[in-house]
Amino acid sequence: MARDISLRFRIPHSAFRICLLLAACTPVTTRPDVTPDPRALVVTLDARPERITAMLDSLVPAESLEVVHANVRDGYVETAWYDTEAHRTRHHEREISNLAATVKIRLWADPGVPGQTRLTVEPVYRPRYDPSRRERDLEVLVAKEDAGFKIALRLVDKLKQRFGVPKAAQ
Repeated sequence: MARDISLRFRIPHSAFRICLLLAACTPVTTRPDVTPDPRALVVTLDARPERITAMLDSLVPAESLEVVHANVRDGYVETAWYDTEAHRTRHHEREISNLAATVKIRLWADPGVPGQTRLTVEPVYRPRYDPSRRERDLEVLVAKEDAGFKIALRLVDKLKQRFGVPKAAQ
């Protein structure tokens, strides 16, 4: 009788392997659950996403910005809110005196063709403060003439100089 019970509850080897494979391929990521604005700046660079993200982690502070979230494996970097007029990082909404001049830059480094990266750069600001809505719902891309956009362009230019742009993307 005991042998009969053990045969009924035996897991086939193929099912065990499938469960093991699913556990190893977990889709856990530290990227936010938002996608970049379709109008965000996109550039193709001649390097793998991990190299781009690692370089961004050092370039962003060189622009006087503070990194609040970075993950090399996920290819994501996000800055704190930065007041382009006062040249200061703002950590809380109550510290932001000029919403139009305070920007946040998000960067997504996604793999393209092998050895290349599709970098999406999203400089945003909030035209108004509304605690009843999610922060992301209030964000708008900065204008190309804005200081926040120019900071984002400087980051992209430094990455282009460091890694280069594929001939097809020029």
